[in-house]
Amino acid sequence: MQVEDEFTETLRIFMETFMRRSMRNFLLYAKEKGFSMSQIGALFHIYRGSGGVTDIGDDLGVTSAAASQMLERLVQQGFILRSESPQDRRVKQIILTDKGRQIIRESMVAREGWLEGLETTLSEAEKEKITGAIKLLIDKATQLDERQPIAK
Repeated sequence: MQVEDEFTETLRIFMETFMRRSMRNFLLYAKEKGFSMSQIGALFHIYRGSGGVTDIGDDLGVTSAAASQMLERLVQQGFILRSESPQDRRVKQIILTDKGRQIIRESMVAREGWLEGLETTLSEAEKEKITGAIKLLIDKATQLDERQPIAK
């Protein structure tokens, strides 16, 4: 196998393994708390800075009407607040409540929880090597992002 092929295949397996482990815990958390993936997705969209109902619907691949109904349920459950913008009453401001921010924090902890177990299997020398390699990949991926916008 050529070096490029081995690199690409190794990176693919790495990403698949980490995504599977992370998503498993994340999905179990969402199910345990009674959230659909769309609801969790909406909470994360709002956490990152919501642009409004239409933006959330577009991000989740649902109609604005469906997004609005889902957001209303999240309002009723106390996870978000929806109010009129002081600058334009036609625009709705959507923010997370403390309860909504708690769900975001807990879901991130659940998603990353397995990393502690992984860390205990590594020596200090292995951790240093991996940290250096990951920092290099992050740097290169960031440079790539700056040159090429991510396709939607």
